Amino acid sequence: MCPKQTPSQQRPLARKLRSSKNVCHHMDLRSKGLFSNDAGCGLRRNLGVLREILLNDDAIFKEVWTKMSKSPISYESGRLYFENYRCCYTSQQAKPRLMYELPKCSKAEKIEDALFLQSPLGRTLPSSSDQQPSLLALSANSWLCRISPDTGDVLQRVYLSPQHKFRYLSWDDSQETIYAKSIQKKPSALARQAGLDVSVLMHLAVFRVFPLKLIGVLEISKQVFGNTVVDVALSQGVLVVSHSTKCVRLYSFERIIHMFRTKELVVGEPCDLSGTQGIVGEPPLGIPVNIHITEAPPVLFEVSYHEGIQIGGNPFHFIYTPSQKKHRGTHHICSLKDGTLAKNGVQDMNCCSLESDWILFHPDQSGRIIHVGPNIINVLKILTEWGGDNQSEIAKDFSITAQRDQNRASQVTVTSSGRTVKRRVHQLDDDPEHETFRMVDYEDELDLLTVVVTRREESGEVAVCLHDNNNGTMMKRILLQESWDETYSHQLILDRDTIVHIEQGKNNNFCCHVYKMTPRHIKE
Repeated sequence: MCPKQTPSQQRPLARKLRSSKNVCHHMDLRSKGLFSNDAGCGLRRNLGVLREILLNDDAIFKEVWTKMSKSPISYESGRLYFENYRCCYTSQQAKPRLMYELPKCSKAEKIEDALFLQSPLGRTLPSSSDQQPSLLALSANSWLCRISPDTGDVLQRVYLSPQHKFRYLSWDDSQETIYAKSIQKKPSALARQAGLDVSVLMHLAVFRVFPLKLIGVLEISKQVFGNTVVDVALSQGVLVVSHSTKCVRLYSFERIIHMFRTKELVVGEPCDLSGTQGIVGEPPLGIPVNIHITEAPPVLFEVSYHEGIQIGGNPFHFIYTPSQKKHRGTHHICSLKDGTLAKNGVQDMNCCSLESDWILFHPDQSGRIIHVGPNIINVLKILTEWGGDNQSEIAKDFSITAQRDQNRASQVTVTSSGRTVKRRVHQLDDDPEHETFRMVDYEDELDLLTVVVTRREESGEVAVCLHDNNNGTMMKRILLQESWDETYSHQLILDRDTIVHIEQGKNNNFCCHVYKMTPRHIKE
């Protein structure tokens, strides 16, 4: 006999099950982790607790590990990679430890570039190996390998080409589409002597991830895009072609596929394309060119610039510096829809410094813009009226200002006769004696802006300042033990309770410092 259920255990009444929210609304809430019974909600709650602990005065960061290297060091999702990704250390424990070490290989087999792939949680993939995160590595001999980040085992291998040397890996759409780019082709001495014009500049191999699926291989030809083409990239489904004349043209990659893809190829299946036979993705064939661009596709957008162009915001805008000399040092923010300059769209720091200011779209996908100078950081927002044709406007969301002593602007000099002379000294905005902004990053899981500031006084103080991403309020200041030499490159990452500082030193040596959050009372 079944025990009698209490009212709380009974099935709720039908009228209480009704909801005014449709399926699309439910799916949108689920993607944001807003369901009480969803794992994403628990993760968000835990990260909120971690943020509160990290910003508490009783929590400090202590250096727990240091390692030198003669080759560049990379950090991806809690893992440190040394010796061209051959040695992998995890930084998710109290101290980093070695996870795996791949066998030593020849120069032709070394890893040139790599991307970290995070598997999707919303769908089931054909293979269990596809479901786990992996490191996608590109070797010097044009092998694309998917490697387990925990064991170093090779999960999948794809051979790209015996003729083209692919060397660079980049995202088109993050965690959706990647592309491998070859080095630029240069005519050989014999070709130059014969007067032959090598029109093909480079090749791109484009894949979807989860599972790894080939979209196609295309060649970038000077015959099609012009003799001035110097570089190409893929971003958000757009082929970006740069020219030596300081001009950028954008093309729809989807339209290029529709117009010029001759045959859809599948990795691991036989191929017979223009008399070329073999297995796609295996030697000796590799992946043949199946996207032949025979004529220039329609140009979506074109702009001349002095320095690079960036596209982002909501709705889409682009940032560039016009090629005219009078505009040097300024950043223009324009609508991508019609190219019109936004109101207050000319941003100029008017700073006097050795290093120029820089500007970028905010990595938090809010559509905002971060403009960084030596002593001030401006976070800007784009104001528009949806559905209207009115001009967009750039407004300041908040600013972060460096702490500086204004009284140091004047100095007192005593002459040989004893006369006191006051004189004003004009110093650079990034003078090492003043607090200067060196780096700005965004920690997405804790929703914090990470700002690195330096000051040569007090034994070369280096501090990591954590600011609220919504209003710029400084929440915590963390001092680093090592110095910061501005003449060399640096990389600093805040990842939950870990700070990783990778610096390049003299003689092209590299050093990695790892800090861990710890309670103040157990500092020693």
